[in-house]
Amino acid sequence: MEWTEILENNERSFWGLLGMKLLRADKDRVDIGITAEDKHLNSMGIVHGGVLSSLMDQAMGILVTAAKGGLQGVTTHLNVNFLAAMGKGELIASAFPIQETFRSMTMRAEIRNGEGTLGCIANATFRLPKVKS
Repeated sequence: MEWTEILENNERSFWGLLGMKLLRADKDRVDIGITAEDKHLNSMGIVHGGVLSSLMDQAMGILVTAAKGGLQGVTTHLNVNFLAAMGKGELIASAFPIQETFRSMTMRAEIRNGEGTLGCIANATFRLPKVKS
């Protein structure tokens, strides 16, 4: 699947609902961002943990696609640690590879706000589907 097709499909999916933007994508790093607004906040007035988890999961998913030549994987494990409350404004989720095999990839991700504050970190493993011959 081509990148343009993936991004077009994303605009009609959860990606578009959250307002994610692809900033950088290669096999060594992926950056995606959102402008956090009222709709991204929880009842305490901070960015909802589900939004932050989704951003990191999506960044790592794109990293799999970039590293595996366009193949897409599915999350089999996601561990998130919340470190600092994030508020409205620009948020950047970055994903980096840790370990890769033929059928799986383990990565780490982080989210920083516009001031560079580290809000959360995650580790995840993605599995690639069997390739039909």
